[in-house]
Amino acid sequence: MRSRCMRRMDGTRLVGFDNAHGVPARGSRFKVRPEVSDHWHRTETDPGRPYAFKDADTLLQDFFREVRRILADRGIPETIVEVQDERK
Repeated sequence: MRSRCMRRMDGTRLVGFDNAHGVPARGSRFKVRPEVSDHWHRTETDPGRPYAFKDADTLLQDFFREVRRILADRGIPETIVEVQDERK
């Protein structure tokens, strides 16, 4: 499983890229569900949208582009306060 996410201090996910679960097909209830479960969440309430995984470098570039977008939209500086490693 690959997962990258940025959370608020209260734990709410602001953006995330992962493959932990499938996402519903968008646009029509008759659309065929994709076989892969790679997806990303653009907002706190986004149930996920398909993400075409290419390689780790592209995934990280896409993730940090979205992090910068969210920070800029909210007027938050890009200063890192804390990093947690949650590997089990």
